[in-house]
Amino acid sequence: MNLSFFSINGIPMVKPGDDLVNLINDGLIGMNEAFQNEDVLVIAQKIISKAENRYVDLTEVVPGERAKRIALDVDKDPRKVQVILDESNEVVRARSGVLIVEHRLGFVQANAGIDQSNITNDDGEDEDLCLLLPMDADASAKRIRYIINQRFGVNVGVIINDSMGRAWRMGTLGLAIGVSGFTALESYIGERDIFGKELAVTQVAAADEIAAGASLVMGQTTEKTPVVIVRGYHPLEPKQESMRGIGPLIRPKEMDLFR
Repeated sequence: MNLSFFSINGIPMVKPGDDLVNLINDGLIGMNEAFQNEDVLVIAQKIISKAENRYVDLTEVVPGERAKRIALDVDKDPRKVQVILDESNEVVRARSGVLIVEHRLGFVQANAGIDQSNITNDDGEDEDLCLLLPMDADASAKRIRYIINQRFGVNVGVIINDSMGRAWRMGTLGLAIGVSGFTALESYIGERDIFGKELAVTQVAAADEIAAGASLVMGQTTEKTPVVIVRGYHPLEPKQESMRGIGPLIRPKEMDLFR
């Protein structure tokens, strides 16, 4: 398999209500490119959240008693802790400077993915503004995929990625939080290896692998390249409804040896 990754240049700072497909297409036109069948679009969560106006003004947040207690343990603004709790199913780990939760969408992440980098508050202090993850990242990916098909007549896969840490290693990497038109978890169980042995447990987090590669191309600081196109992968929408979206990548709590 030969894959190519390239970032789309010229995408402006995204504002609430912006048409992301138009912005992406304008960037492609400026590069003498166009959407193609079987492209995989990897889109940074941040511009999805900005377009969907997932901002929270901390001056309007009143922290509860639990948030205040946790804030003392983790040395964080209790208002931000309250927002994290509102976006979470449960607290997984808490220690000074670190608050790991199960996000309401199911994945385990620091601070429920709430971010304060690369955003600015026109109506107050920057530290009072937070950006949440999309309300439903699978639905966001599906909507973008549908619009591209309707406007340009091509079928693409869409992955929304975000930076996350891992239990066993240092550093963050880009992982998928929303998927459409792409098999997030590829199962090779029952197939044969090069020596003819039957594979018993092999499953590949394909959406995460693509998301991580795209994250390298996007960069993490001042690059301003939040969209990457991947070519050569040939994405497929799973036929089975239960295998669509990000759900197959989320390990059930009862199978998680670290909780």
